[in-house]
Amino acid sequence: MEAFLVALSSVWADSGFSALTGGHVIMIVVGLILLYMAIGKGFEPLLLSPIAFGCVLANIPKNGFDAPGVMSVIMYGIHHEVFPPLIFLGVGAMTDFGPLIANPKTLLLGAAAQGGVFIALLGAMLLGFSVQEAAAIGIIGGADGPTSIYLAAKMAPQLLGAIAVAAYSYMSLVPLIQPPIMMLCTTEHDRKIVMQQLRPVTKFEKIVFPIMCTIVISLLLPSVTALIGMLMLGNLFKEAGCLDRLSDTAQNALMNTVTIMLATGTGLTMSAESFLNYQTILIICLGLVAFVAGTAMGAIFGTLMCKFDGGQTNPLIGSAGVSAVPMAARVSQKVGQKCNPANFLLMHAMGPNVAGVIGTAVAAGTMLAMIGPVGK
Repeated sequence: MEAFLVALSSVWADSGFSALTGGHVIMIVVGLILLYMAIGKGFEPLLLSPIAFGCVLANIPKNGFDAPGVMSVIMYGIHHEVFPPLIFLGVGAMTDFGPLIANPKTLLLGAAAQGGVFIALLGAMLLGFSVQEAAAIGIIGGADGPTSIYLAAKMAPQLLGAIAVAAYSYMSLVPLIQPPIMMLCTTEHDRKIVMQQLRPVTKFEKIVFPIMCTIVISLLLPSVTALIGMLMLGNLFKEAGCLDRLSDTAQNALMNTVTIMLATGTGLTMSAESFLNYQTILIICLGLVAFVAGTAMGAIFGTLMCKFDGGQTNPLIGSAGVSAVPMAARVSQKVGQKCNPANFLLMHAMGPNVAGVIGTAVAAGTMLAMIGPVGK
């Protein structure tokens, strides 16, 4: 009997229950809530589900994830800019830059929507975050999860979990957050504007665009060559016409595999020790400020563009400049059609929407160039 009790005591001492703290319990509950949001409510389930499960795993005491193994490999990919560029490869293979090429001025709408990034950056600095941390927080306003993770890993790795969760949460809440802001920043008359059909874009233009974007942006901001290069390489796979197998792999098998790794790794950064602090609350609030400001600035710039081009631009498409492809463009379509059933804004909104993907990467590169990664 005594030997049995000793063995039982040994099992208890080696179990996770013996080291379980209140913080671990709270974070496990957070993970379960995120799982409910993803599976039960359908909020970005492909991303939020593995993030939530990773959060649960990260808060199991004595999990042994520090030792070499699959979890350490996943974390290596998170912290050494492996997964975000690979995600961009798949995004590029699924992206049609045709609407942007057909209406180049929508690039300005994508750029205007990045204003929220810099507003949040200034706000974070005023709240006491370092300039590198503030830059990583600000990029949440771009509503681009891979770029947020990419920049956070370089500038504020200790905040990566909170930044990633905020970025993906606001991406999933685009249909709830954006419409009231769009209505506030535009007039009823402008929302009813019916835009002219876009011109056809040639195959030559679609092939030249990713090549020239890669060269110009990479030379200007070498620090984001990996992101821009992989985005445009994926798009080249799509548009070349002779690389269908590579395009299919990038869009499906590779994209799905890397999404699992990236999202689970993000969840693994959400340990109680790094997540349960006042900074996390501030990051979530600042992320909302960045997203709201980016949406508003895109819509306001759309209104200005409408005035300058004689009413040819419906300002609702400006809000799609925050990225969040293609949800933000769909929101522009939905709000526009509600105001005027004759409105078909989806393809027009895809111009600033894909411009926002490029714009967020450029904003990240600009901050890396101006501020430099942590430790410099």
